[in-house]
Amino acid sequence: MIVLQAGGLVVRRAGDALELLIVSSRRDPSVWVLPKGHIEPGETAAQAALREVREEAGVDGDLVAPLGDVTVDQYGREARVSFFLIRYREDVPSNGEGRRIRWCSYDEAMSLIPFEATRGIVRRGRRFFPQI
Repeated sequence: MIVLQAGGLVVRRAGDALELLIVSSRRDPSVWVLPKGHIEPGETAAQAALREVREEAGVDGDLVAPLGDVTVDQYGREARVSFFLIRYREDVPSNGEGRRIRWCSYDEAMSLIPFEATRGIVRRGRRFFPQI
């Protein structure tokens, strides 16, 4: 069975530089990932991506572009994750999932994220960075 999920690559301006948002994994807090989670009934993938970013990172943003789907192993099951590029708007209260968040450069994100499929999403998002 394939579990459907959605997530976001959140980007913000910091002066002349861009920063990308990564969060610690719930399963292993030493691992950095993009925020993602299950699509709830009646929710679109885009809505789920925005909600998951709010819940996991306490960040609200605006959708910029879809970045495509990846298939990941989710605790022994396949999960298809639809990712979206999200422009940071503001910090908001999170639901207290206890994840650490980190804003970092593109190169730093690429070195910290251990999963090739996720790094591929970050690479895809880079072409939209001038719109941020």
